[in-house]
Formats: sequence, C-alpha cells, structure tokens
Amino acid sequence: MLKILMPTIMLFPTIWLSSPKWLWSTTTAHSLLIALMSMSWLCWTSETGWSTSNFYLATDPLSTPLLVLSCWLLPLMILASQNHINPKPINRQRLYITLLVSLQAFLIMAFGATEIIMFYVMFEATLIPTLIIITRWGNQTERLNAGTYFLFYTLAGSLPLLVALLLLQQSTGTLSMLILQYSQPLTLNSWGHKIWWAGCLIAFLVKMPLYGVHLWLPKAHVEAPVAGSMVLAAVLLKLGGYGMMRMMVMLDPLSKELAYPFIILALWGIIMTGSICLRQTDLKSLIAYSVSHMGLVAGGILIQTPWGFTGAIILMIAHGLVSSALFCLANTAYERTHSRTMILARGLQMIFPLTAVWWFIANLANLALPPLPNLMGELTIISALFNWSPWTILLTGTGTLITAGYSLYLFLMSQRGPTPTHIVGLPPFHTREHLLMALHLVPVVLLITKPELMWGWCY
Repeated sequence: MLKILMPTIMLFPTIWLSSPKWLWSTTTAHSLLIALMSMSWLCWTSETGWSTSNFYLATDPLSTPLLVLSCWLLPLMILASQNHINPKPINRQRLYITLLVSLQAFLIMAFGATEIIMFYVMFEATLIPTLIIITRWGNQTERLNAGTYFLFYTLAGSLPLLVALLLLQQSTGTLSMLILQYSQPLTLNSWGHKIWWAGCLIAFLVKMPLYGVHLWLPKAHVEAPVAGSMVLAAVLLKLGGYGMMRMMVMLDPLSKELAYPFIILALWGIIMTGSICLRQTDLKSLIAYSVSHMGLVAGGILIQTPWGFTGAIILMIAHGLVSSALFCLANTAYERTHSRTMILARGLQMIFPLTAVWWFIANLANLALPPLPNLMGELTIISALFNWSPWTILLTGTGTLITAGYSLYLFLMSQRGPTPTHIVGLPPFHTREHLLMALHLVPVVLLITKPELMWGWCY
C-alpha cells in the first residue's frame, strides 16, 4: 500500500517545485507511473481474503479494482484539465493539481482502510477537495449553489452514520473489518435497531445516489470543471457502493425486511432518471443523469447474493470508466463550440470523424453492448434480481430499454445530421485528447478478456 501512497504524497513537492514550463508534463508522467505501479495490486498474493502490509491499510478482491481505478484516473484528470486551466496564473494551476492529488490520496486511504472509522474519516475528507474544485473552478455562477447542495446532502446523510458506527463500536468492541467478520452476529430486534440499520446505509445511499436523494448530483456535475465531473462520476459515487458492501455484511437479519423500500426506490430511480435523460437539452446534464446505472448497483448490493455483489463491482468499474470518458468528450465539444446545448452543435461527425468514433464506442459501452463489461455487470445484477423476485424484470428491462434510447439520442443529436452553418473554424482535436479517450476506452475493451480482475470475492 505504501509503495503507492508515498509516491502520491511525493507528487505535492513535484507540483510546487517543478518549473512552470514542465508542470503539466512532470505531474502527468509521475501520476501515470503511480497508476502503472498500482496494477501490481491485481496480482493476488492470496487466493481470497485480505493481503495486508499492516493492520490499518490492506487490499482485498473487493477494494483492489476500485483502488486501481482511483489511481488510473488521476493522470487522465490532469490530461483533461490542461487546456482549461493552462491560461490561469501558475499558482492557481498548481493549486488545482494539488487538489486532484489530495483527492487521490484520500481515496486510496478510504478504499484501503480496514478500520471502518478510518474509512468514514476519508469518506468525508474527499468532500473538501471536491467542494473546492466545484466552487472555485466551475463554469457558471450556479456553482456555489451546486456546492451547497453537494455539501449539505452528503453531510446530512453522513452524520447518522457516525452515530451508528460509535454504537457498533460500543456493542462489538471493535471496528476493524478484519475482526468484525469473525465476531458474533448482532441480535437486532427493536425499533432502535431499525433506526441504526437505516443510519448505517443512508450516507452511502445519498452518495450513490439513490433516487429521491439524488438532487445534488446533476447540479454538482453540470457546474464542476471536467476533472470534477470525471472524479465524481468515476470514483466518488463508487465510494457509496463500496461502503454499502462493507456494511451490509453486519446488518443481517434486519436487511431481509428493511431493504424492500430501498430496492423499490433504486429500481424506480433507473426508470425515472433514464426518462429525464430523454428530454435533456444540455449535453453535460444528460450524461450526469445517466447515473441510473447506480440504481442497478444499489439493487444488486441490497439483495445480498454473490451474483448481486459481483455484478455491482463489475458495473461500478465499467460505469466509472465509461461515464468519465463521456464527460471528457462533452468537455472537448464544449471547449470548441462554447455551448453545451446539443441542438446548437450537431453534425460534428463531418468535422471530427475520429472523435465521432470515440463518441460511438463510449455510447455503445454506456448502453451495455455485448461483450463489454457493462453488459456483464447489468446481466448479472438483472439475473440476481429476477431470481430474488420475478417482478423486478419489468423495471430493470424497461430501464435497459430507456438507457439504450437516451444513449442513441445523445449520439445522434451531437454527431449526426446536417452541420449548422454557424459552426465554422473549430480548432482540430489534439493528440492529447485522443490519448485521453484511448486511455479510458481501451481498458474497458481489455477487461472483456480478463473480467476476474474485477468481479471481487465471488470466484
């Protein structure tokens, strides 16, 4: 763990001491080296269980794919932000990259923590850099409003979790995930226990986000700069799913009854957010609402079957890479046309044919084209939900159709059709941007060949 955490911390002096001319090159190279080193986590030292260097930071098959995803995303965020941040004064550029690196450090400690209270502290600490990135470098004046929504929704969900964890510490005597799995199961039978159960999960459901407590998400996504949107979609939402998986193990037997309303909300949210996507005019807003996949993840985790958990991890990794790629593409279009309204910038395929290929691959991955990992995750979760209750197929099937509808709508509106006459003299796409898209979408395609890297515990 330290072989990744120490180089990440050493990025801070790199950022502040390197010459302005080489700032972006050195930080990108350094972070890419860390991302490549993090691949070593994927070579398991043990068949199952934790591989630990100490008792506070460890990896297991559930956290490893998310850790590698967090490390992989930092060089991509730096690459994506370069054009947007480069004209700013040098100290602001350095501060921006520092916030991105601090976010990675917090995420490594959150996903690697074996103590639940340490996970909670790091879970909350990721709020601070994200909030500064949204409110300082967002595009419009509504960014302050978006930051307020983001902060208060997340904090309102997290405070009950802190109380719930302190109560858990009091009753079991430990909060170490290594020990809790071997401790006596809790006897949960009173009303207080039901409130405790809800307190344990609400913070993660807000973060995912569950339909009903999702209003902060589109605002935060639309107002954030490209790196903020990328890290929100790719990793921060996955913190919610990861936390739920860790907590659900301890919440039996209450989950059998109390999970029903949350599963219904999650499945209903797939249809509702998908329907909202079908009538969006704003490109970034449409991609932000395509978070309906996280409803499937919540459903898969809440039914607590091995297939549900496996599908949830696969879909989280695949959705992280694909939604991040879509935000990058939306940003490249915005940097050229200076508008996010889809109807003003259509027919871009004629001007940028290679970029239209990237759009096409990203949209097909988003609508779960076989044999991409998105389909593997969705099918696994839908099968697990169908096995749990056959009626869920109505909601999940409709959700899949709507997802296909808005993904094709997004592609056709932005790439196909006659090019408007007002689109003239757009600067061409740079090698940097094509590299950025390749680094997002090539891993998605390569994961088809070795999906066991990300399907977690359930071998």
